[in-house]
Amino acid sequence: MTKPKIEDITIDAASEVRIRQRLTLVALGKEKADVALRVGRLLDVATRTWADDQEIIIKDRRIAYVGKAGSYPGEVGLRVHEPGLAAIPGLGEVHKHIESSHLTPEWEAALVLPRGNTWTCEASHEFSNVNGARTLEFWLKAREAGSPLKIFPLPGSAVPPTAYEHGGGYFGYDEQKAFLQESLMTAGLDEVMDWPAVWNPKNPSYERLWGMIRATFEKRAVVEGHAAGIRDLPTINAFAAAGLSSDHEAWTVEEFWEKLTHGLFMELRPHSLPEVIKGLLDRGLADWSQVALTTDDRSASDTLKLGATDHNVRLAIQAGLAPEIAIQCVTINPARHMRLTPWVGSLAPGRYADIVLLSDVERFEIAKVWADGRQVSEGKIYLPEVPKIDWPDWARKTINIGRELSADDFTIEAEPGRQTMKAAVLRPFHWTDDFLTFELPVKDGRVLRDEARNITKFSVIDRFSGTGGVSKMFWLGCGPATPDTALACSMAHDKHNIWCVGSSDTAMAKAVNAVADNDGGWALVREGEVVARVRYEVAGLMSCRPAGELHEEMQALYAEGEKVEWMYEPTFQPRWFPGFPERLAFATLTCAPWRWVLVAPSDYAPQGLVNVQTGETHPVVF
Repeated sequence: MTKPKIEDITIDAASEVRIRQRLTLVALGKEKADVALRVGRLLDVATRTWADDQEIIIKDRRIAYVGKAGSYPGEVGLRVHEPGLAAIPGLGEVHKHIESSHLTPEWEAALVLPRGNTWTCEASHEFSNVNGARTLEFWLKAREAGSPLKIFPLPGSAVPPTAYEHGGGYFGYDEQKAFLQESLMTAGLDEVMDWPAVWNPKNPSYERLWGMIRATFEKRAVVEGHAAGIRDLPTINAFAAAGLSSDHEAWTVEEFWEKLTHGLFMELRPHSLPEVIKGLLDRGLADWSQVALTTDDRSASDTLKLGATDHNVRLAIQAGLAPEIAIQCVTINPARHMRLTPWVGSLAPGRYADIVLLSDVERFEIAKVWADGRQVSEGKIYLPEVPKIDWPDWARKTINIGRELSADDFTIEAEPGRQTMKAAVLRPFHWTDDFLTFELPVKDGRVLRDEARNITKFSVIDRFSGTGGVSKMFWLGCGPATPDTALACSMAHDKHNIWCVGSSDTAMAKAVNAVADNDGGWALVREGEVVARVRYEVAGLMSCRPAGELHEEMQALYAEGEKVEWMYEPTFQPRWFPGFPERLAFATLTCAPWRWVLVAPSDYAPQGLVNVQTGETHPVVF
């Protein structure tokens, strides 16, 4: 696929005007079209109706004309006929973190385009927290190099996630205003997650967040929301009143309905999709225009196994939703919500010529995908050459610990003369108001783990400042019981410092050093030896290679992980434990409904233990 003209990626309104002036002449037959794609039938998502024997006239990556076959009055360079296939618009992601695929954008495109996903609203508080100043440059680079996936970046509100975290990026009014002015591809403000900072004027992030919201309103762009744990009626009303337009965190039918009926655009993720779809149908929901299906986070391995946006559509159909409504929920509905209908969301003039050709609508089987007016897949095979991008050091060299860590960096000192110490203890996904408290033994002046009670050590390492700062404390029900074993990773939502959990301080230091040596990713130390690594060399979050290669490396990590005895707490989230504790990458979140969390050390919280709802800090042992 040839590199697109710079004006074809809608850098500014002047370029967009030139494109549409040309399309107007093509539609009238006064200028020659490039391609006519004739299909057996075509879905108009605005009316949810099918039309038979239609042709789509394409010029310079855009649709110029749609109508009955033979009705176009102009000349066409190439004619393609697919009488047995049904055409629908390219599928869109209203809310997705491409970083969670762990592929750079050009390789993400090669993975998801054959699965129907032709455009994505990138919720960029992952890369933005690593290198905020370069966030637009990063997300537009693949498109400029010729990738047919349209990425509409939403700079992250959570940069930093809370006032108690630092490093990698800082976004406020000025930064958001500049992002929205720089490119028409910038769709708005990524999910506002720090709810305490939105409602509480005393919160240290209050002015920063409202500055970003103001800048977004000034450009009439979209402010996305994140309402995890917000279920009571007064708070739902307050959330909507704040201008936070959406939520993707509803887990039950009741929560989904309450938020939907209070003006929120609801973005439904797969884990609760079957239950919610069935519940909404039972309640008689007739107008689905305020609903979208969204992926949010999905690894490359899971996408290879399940699918991309197409998986979400199949789940909805299996749950009883009409295929046409399910398709609306990944095309016109998200495009309307994100105010992107001039470019995506329907098979209509002016839009990108992104077309999914289905061999079976009811089963949602994709035969071929077109993007930018050309066929880009045959079955699951991606046809174009993936553009080669030599990602510069600002994207690759993002792990800055500043020194090699040692076991001493992970020790927790006891007060002189103490035989035991009380410890503040957390566990994965600890959403209660207070931390747990345990009495732990002291030996040689150091507070020890207690494997008999499933208590191990968890740490967060500052990977931005170069100071080698390490916060550490004791956690319950996670990590290895196998001696001299540790697991470390540079993906730690949402600040993405390095986290490490381990049965010995020496193993923890070795695992973190291995991650740093790889410029990011995973490292597993078992019984004192590094036995597996996974490379995320771009931003410490992604890898520049095919999905299959990354998948194989992850499978090798899992295989080595199966040789480890992992602690778990059977009364808490048993579906995530036991086994390889990959979900710990999400256990470092600091947004609602989290309270007490461990963050990288700072002047505000030298030991890193802070209540993000109140700002209160506490010693890890006392």
